[in-house]
Amino acid sequence: MAAWPFFIIYSPLFTDERKINFRTPKIGVYNRIMIKRINPQVDFIAIEHKVLDFWKENDIFQKRRDANAGKPKWSFIDGPITANNPMGVHHAWGRTLKDVYNRYKAMDGHELRYQQGFDCQGLWVEVEVEKELGFKSKREVEEFGIEKFVNMCKERVRKFSGVQTEQSKRLGYWMDWDNSYYTMSDENNYAIWGFLKKLFEAGKIYRGSDVVPWSGRSGTSYSQMEIIEGRKLVAHKSVFVRFPLRDKKNEYLLVWTTTPWTLTSNVVAGVNGNLDYVKLKAKDGAIYYFAQENLEFKRLDKQFKEKKQWIEGVPKLKTIAQIFKERGGYEILGTIKGSDMVGWTYGGPYDKFEAQSEPGGFPIVNEKLKEDRSSGKSQHQVVDPGKDNMGSDIVVAGEGTGIVHMAPGCGDIDNKIGKKFGLVNIAPLDSESKFIDKFGWLTGKSATDKKTTQAIIDDLKEREYLVYVEEYPHVYPHCWRSGDELVFRLVDEWYINMDWRDKIKKVVDDINWIPEWGGEREHEWLDNMSDWMISKKRFWGLALPIWTFEDESYYVVGSKEELKSLAVEGWDEFEGNSPHRPWIDKVKIKHPETGLIGTRVLDVGNPWLDAGIVPFSTLGYNNDKEYWNEWFPGDFVTESFPGQFRNWFYSLLAMSALLEERAPFKTLLGHALVKAEDGRDMHKSWGNAIWFDDAAEEMGVDVMRWMYASQNPEHNLLFGYHHGDDVRKKLIQLWNSYSFFATYAAVDGFDPSKGSIEDADLNIMDQWILSKLHLFIKDSREAMDQFRSDFLMKKFDLFLDELSNWYIRRSRRRFWKSEDDGDKQAAYVVLYEVLTNVIKILAPVLPFVTENIFQNLVRNLDSAAPESVHLCDYPISDESKINLDLMDKVDALRRVVELGRSARNKANLKIRQPLAALSFTVKDDGVADFIFEQQNVVLDELNVKSLHHAESESDLIRYIIKPNLPLLGKKFGKMLPQIQNYLKDADGDQILNDIRTQKNYTFDLNGESIILIRDDLLIDTESAEGFTSSGDDHVTVGLTIKLTEELVQEGIVRDVIRQVQTMRKNANFAVEDRIIIYGLLEGPVGEAIRSFEEFFKNEVLAVELIEEDQSGEFSDAFQIGDQKVQLGLKRVKS
Repeated sequence: MAAWPFFIIYSPLFTDERKINFRTPKIGVYNRIMIKRINPQVDFIAIEHKVLDFWKENDIFQKRRDANAGKPKWSFIDGPITANNPMGVHHAWGRTLKDVYNRYKAMDGHELRYQQGFDCQGLWVEVEVEKELGFKSKREVEEFGIEKFVNMCKERVRKFSGVQTEQSKRLGYWMDWDNSYYTMSDENNYAIWGFLKKLFEAGKIYRGSDVVPWSGRSGTSYSQMEIIEGRKLVAHKSVFVRFPLRDKKNEYLLVWTTTPWTLTSNVVAGVNGNLDYVKLKAKDGAIYYFAQENLEFKRLDKQFKEKKQWIEGVPKLKTIAQIFKERGGYEILGTIKGSDMVGWTYGGPYDKFEAQSEPGGFPIVNEKLKEDRSSGKSQHQVVDPGKDNMGSDIVVAGEGTGIVHMAPGCGDIDNKIGKKFGLVNIAPLDSESKFIDKFGWLTGKSATDKKTTQAIIDDLKEREYLVYVEEYPHVYPHCWRSGDELVFRLVDEWYINMDWRDKIKKVVDDINWIPEWGGEREHEWLDNMSDWMISKKRFWGLALPIWTFEDESYYVVGSKEELKSLAVEGWDEFEGNSPHRPWIDKVKIKHPETGLIGTRVLDVGNPWLDAGIVPFSTLGYNNDKEYWNEWFPGDFVTESFPGQFRNWFYSLLAMSALLEERAPFKTLLGHALVKAEDGRDMHKSWGNAIWFDDAAEEMGVDVMRWMYASQNPEHNLLFGYHHGDDVRKKLIQLWNSYSFFATYAAVDGFDPSKGSIEDADLNIMDQWILSKLHLFIKDSREAMDQFRSDFLMKKFDLFLDELSNWYIRRSRRRFWKSEDDGDKQAAYVVLYEVLTNVIKILAPVLPFVTENIFQNLVRNLDSAAPESVHLCDYPISDESKINLDLMDKVDALRRVVELGRSARNKANLKIRQPLAALSFTVKDDGVADFIFEQQNVVLDELNVKSLHHAESESDLIRYIIKPNLPLLGKKFGKMLPQIQNYLKDADGDQILNDIRTQKNYTFDLNGESIILIRDDLLIDTESAEGFTSSGDDHVTVGLTIKLTEELVQEGIVRDVIRQVQTMRKNANFAVEDRIIIYGLLEGPVGEAIRSFEEFFKNEVLAVELIEEDQSGEFSDAFQIGDQKVQLGLKRVKS
C-alpha cells in the first residue's frame, strides 16, 4: 500500500499545525472532512482557552438557552459570592457544583434562569476598604466621611464582582453575566424592608439591651450566627485570684478567669450546690475554698499530650495541688457542700473603683435597683446559678476552680444570671473596647491590649489578690473578617423575636437535604438559637428602616413608596440615591399615628438578611408575582455546610416561612470545606492558600472540576497540586483512549454514517462494553438526579479503566490489521458509540475537553450535528443492551486475569515470560464454561500456553488463618490466649468457608459462643507446590512455574520485542510503518529470535531481518539478561 505524502492538518479552533504521515485513506475520503489524528501530548490548558473563545465567538451559551426556552422550568437559586477579593480554589468547589447541575438540567431539557449573585454589603467589605485607607478604628471612618467611605465600598464591590465574573467564566461557569444580582441593589434592600415591616406589624421587632460579642476595632456587635465563624485557638494569660470572705478572717474564695479585665466588673461568685468544696490551708495560713475535684484535676491533659487544640511553646498546665505545693505546701482542713456556701459575702478585687459603688449599676442604670441602693459592691455574694436552658449545670468542676466569677455586664451567660437574680450590670468598655470613666487608672486603656492585661495582673499581685498566673490555650471569639479579638459588651441592639421558629422548623422538613443529616443540623440550630440580632453599628450595609421618636416609640417603613409618603424632611436630598447611609439618614418622617417626627436609627442590618431575601427580590416578588410564581420555590441550592445552617440557610428559611409559610427551595446540597493537602486550613499567612487563577493556569480547570465533582460533599476536600497530578493522569487516560481511536479512524477514514453493522458482527467484548456503557448511562442519570456527581465520577473511574485497560487494549489488533472486514468495522462503530456517549455524559463535569473531543469526533464528520456538545441532549440508556449475565461473566474473566497477574508478581515472573499453564476454580459452572470459551483472552493476557479447571481450590492454594490480635484483644480481653490456641488447631478452610457464606465463624469456648467476623482474622495464603497462586472469595488461580527451554526462549524474544517497540517510538516512526531490522544475532538472544522469527517480525512490523552491523535510520543498544544487543531500524519505502 503506497504511502500518502505529508500534508498539513490545520484547525484554527482545536488543532495545532503538525505534519502527519497517514496510510493511504479509502477512496472517496479526499473530498470530505474526516476525524483528525490527535497528538497524545496534550495541553489541556491551551484547549480550555480555545474552547472559551469558541463558545464566545459562536454564542453557544445563548443557543443553549434558546433551545430550552418554553421547556419545563428548573429553578436554581444562587447563594451570592462575596464580591470583595479574587476567587480562591475554595470558591470554585461550590461554583463547579452549581454549573455541573445547571448544565445537566439544560442537557436534560429544562429552561433555566442562569442568575448568579454577588454579596456586596457588610463588614467584610468595610474592613478591606479600611485597610486601603490605613484606618485602624471606626472613628477614623467617621472623620473621613461616611459618604466617601460608602462610595469606596461600592466601588470595591464593582471591581471585584468584575474580577470574579471573569474568573467564573474561566471556570466554565455558565451564567447570564449581564443579569447578575447584587445584594446592594435597591430592589434587594427594599424587599428586606417589606420583610421587616411584616415582622413589625406582628410585633416581632424590638430593641433590647444584652451582652453581645463586640469588636473594638470595628465598633460593632456580632450576632450569634457570626461569632462561631471567628473562633480561634489562642493562649491567654489566665489568673487564679482570691476573693476575701467578709466574715471569715484570712479565708478566700479561689476563682479563675481567662479574661482578667472582667474582674473590674465582678458582682457575684457562682458555685454548684451539689459539689463538694475543699477547705485548704496554705503554708502562709491563708484558707482557700474551691471544688474538691479540682485539687488534683489534670487540666487540658489530653490536649497537651496529643498536641491537639494546643499552642506551641505553652507549657503543661499545673494542677491546683502543684500550685500550692510550690508555694510551700498545704493542708486539707475538710470539705463543705456548695449549697452551704451560698449567701457568703466577699470583697471584690476592684471595689475601689467608683463604678462598683454606683447604685443601680453603671453606666446603664437599673432604676429599681438604684432605688434599693444596690451596687456591684453591695451585691458581692456566693450564688448557685443552677442550670441552663438545656438542663446542664452552669458551674461545674474540672477546668478552673468550681467557683465562677460573674460579671453580668461582661458576659452573655453572666447577664442571664444577673437578670435571674436581680443583679446590677457593670459594663466597663466603650465602643472601642476601652475602659470608660469611673474605672480609675484603667480608664482609656484597651481591654484587649496585652499591656492592659499585664498591668491588671501586676496590680492584682501588688495588692495580694493574685495567687497564680499562666498561659492558657483555648478557643476564643475573634472578628471573622478583621481578625481582632472580641469582648462581650452590654449594648442596645435591634432584634427579631424568634418565638415563631416552629414555622421555620415545619418548612425544614419539606426539604430534601443532601446529606440527610443536614435537616437534623438545621433543627438543632433552630432549637438552640436566640432571638435574631439584626443591627450593626457600622456604615456600609442595609439601612435598617427603623425610625425612632421622642416618646421612645419606633416605626418600621416597608417600602420606598411608604417612606416618601411619610417623609417630612430630607427627601429631596435622598431621592436619586440608593437606600444607604448617609443619604437615607437625612430623611425624617412623621409617625402615621402620633404625628411625632422621627429620625432613622443609624444602624445597618445583619448581612444575612441581604442574602436570605434573594428568592423574593430576584424573582420579582413585589412587582411581578406571576413571574415569581413560575420560579418559586427554587428546585435547588448548594453552598458550603459549615456555618450556613446558622447563616444563609437559616435566613432563607426564616424569611420564606414568614412571607409564604413554605420552603424557598426543594433540594439543598451542602458541601464541606476546601483544605490544604495536609488537612490544614488554607491561609495567606501560612503560605498554603491557592488562588483560583494560579490553579486554573497550572493544573487546568477540567482537572479542578474533576476533583470537585468527585469529592464526597460530606467530607473536606484536600486540594493541592499533588492531588491535581493524580486527577490529571485520569484525564490523560481518557484522552489517550480518544487519541487511540482518532489516530486509527484518521488512518482508515472511518465514517460512522457510511457503514452499518449487525448484532452478529459484535464479538463478546463489543457486547460487554456496550452493556457497560448503557449501564453507565443509567447510573449517571441516577447520580445526577440525586445531585451526587461524586457517584457519577466513581462510576466513571471504573468504566474508564474497563474501557482503556480492557476493551481498547484487547481490541488493538482489530484496529491495527489491514483487512477492512466486519470485525474491524464493528470495533470502530462500538468504540465510536462509547466515546461519543461518554463525552456527553461528562460534558457537565468536564466542559472543555469534552467539547474538544466532540468537535473532532462529531462535528468534523457531520456539519448537521449540534454545534457543541453542550447543545446535545443528555444520553438515555438503551436498557435492552444491558446484559447483566454477560457482564458478570466477563468481570469473572477479568478477575482471573487480575489474579493471574498477582500470582506472577508473587513469584517475580514478568509478564513477557511465557508459562506452561494456568489452572483456576470458580463456583459457577456457567462462568467456568465462559472462561474456557474465552480462553484465548486469558492465554494472551497472562502469556500462558494452556488453561485448566482445577478440581478444588485447595489444589492451588492453602489459606492460613491467624487472629487479628489488636482487634480480638479489644473484643475479648482475657479470653484472647484461649482463642489463639483454638485457631491454631482449627480447620482454616472451614473457617474461611463460613466467613464467605455466613459472614462469620462461630465456635464454642468453655460454654461461651464466640463469633468472629472477617476483620477479626488475618488471612494469609500459601501456594500449592509447583504453582504461584492467588485468589478471592469467588475465583482462585494457580500458574505453573516450571519453565522449559522453549518457554525461556520465547520470553527472551518478547523482551527484545519490547525494546524494538521502544526504538520505533523514539525514532518517531508511524504506528503502521514497516521496517527492516539490522543486527548481529548471536548467543541466546540470536538463537531465540531464530526460533521465533515469524512471531518476532509480526509483532514489530518487520519485513526482513538482516544479520549485519548496520545502524539504519535509528539504532540503539540494550541489555537482555547477560547479553548486550545492538540493533538498527530502517523504514521500508512503499
